[in-house]
Amino acid sequence: MIEVFANRTYRHLFAAQVIALLGTGLATVALGLLAWRIAGEDAGLVLGTALAIKMIAYVTLAPVASAFADRVPRRAMLVTLDLIRAGVACALPFVTEVWQVYVLIFLLQAASAGFTPTFQATIPDVLPEEADYTRALSLSRLAYDLESLLSPILAAALLSVVSFPALFGGTVIGFLASAALVVSVTLPSPRPARPRGIWDRTTRGLRIYLATPRLRGLLALNLAVASAGAMVIVNTVVIVKGDLGLGEAQLALALAAFGGGSMIAALLLPRLLDRVPDRAAMLAGAAILVPGTLAGVLAGTLPTLMALWAAIGFGYSLAQTPTGRLLRRSAQPEDRPAVFAAQFALSHACWLIAYPLAGRFGAGFGTGATFAVMAALALLGVIAAIRLWPAQDPADLPHDHPDLPRDHPHLADHAAGPGDKAGADHRHAFVIDDLHRRWPPRP
Repeated sequence: MIEVFANRTYRHLFAAQVIALLGTGLATVALGLLAWRIAGEDAGLVLGTALAIKMIAYVTLAPVASAFADRVPRRAMLVTLDLIRAGVACALPFVTEVWQVYVLIFLLQAASAGFTPTFQATIPDVLPEEADYTRALSLSRLAYDLESLLSPILAAALLSVVSFPALFGGTVIGFLASAALVVSVTLPSPRPARPRGIWDRTTRGLRIYLATPRLRGLLALNLAVASAGAMVIVNTVVIVKGDLGLGEAQLALALAAFGGGSMIAALLLPRLLDRVPDRAAMLAGAAILVPGTLAGVLAGTLPTLMALWAAIGFGYSLAQTPTGRLLRRSAQPEDRPAVFAAQFALSHACWLIAYPLAGRFGAGFGTGATFAVMAALALLGVIAAIRLWPAQDPADLPHDHPDLPRDHPHLADHAAGPGDKAGADHRHAFVIDDLHRRWPPRP
């Protein structure tokens, strides 16, 4: 897996991602303490509102940011957004009112809504070989899982010698280091084929996404992943401290089990995807989430809960990590930022549904009933994915172009034979673009 680090550009981008993730993890801990300082026992309400603001910013602003991603060099855009995030983190320690927290969180997440999809869309251009890109996706998943384990430990170590506002200083350093690493390399910036209006650029990624069967299936898988993941993220503390009557150390063990299962899947995926199609691997991962979530009603001990969380973490990573491969093969290079932004927005829309459902249903009806509801929602996502994503999903698809003249360059480039310009068997790697606005009907 480490072979991809021979690519200097990727090596610097991966380092930027890891350092920025650690900084964000420190901010998460500091934000909770900041909310407690300002709101006291209402800190949970403040954090819940901040989380909702984060999701709304992601869902609404990611497609808008993608509309401008092809108008400026990617490196300049990524560095600018990192500097904005650093500036917001600088301001957070000085807030004294709840509304100030909300405004700054919105600004921070608005910058992230532009940064993350653009960053993700850059990696397949840096690593054009599919095997290398698959390894990069697994490394990215490992980075997220390691951050979830290491950031709280690092925060605890720092809090033993400094007060919590200093943690925001670590966040600032993380974003500045990320910007410096991005500046240190040259990034590809595919240009759009032709000028487009703002509405066309804003909605282009969503239109390509929703017109592509495999991506419609991916949207359903996003719902399954969010349903199981929200149960873990929202209710682990309730299960461990409330239902099982255990302490903070056991809470950390339960969350570590989830992260451990996810990391195991990420390590296995590169070799697995050499042998099985993306669809089979991702559906298998999503299928694990359903019984794993439903079995939560049986989690009467910490070892049982840890085993279930590890299984859910494994399925979570298996269903989610190959996403970039699907997006890469479903768009032209110049459309990738828009399609990655569409995935970013739509996947977070699923989390925007799952988070409050897991929290409010759990508070009203208990964790047992919530396990059943979230498992049912995950099952709905799996069934929809099976139906929406065809089992036979070749890259090359036969289709015709009745609207194009027979001497059009596209037809000549993909002619079936020397004398055949239009071609009854006109076929090539099919993606939705200006010449291909609808998916060919299934044979």
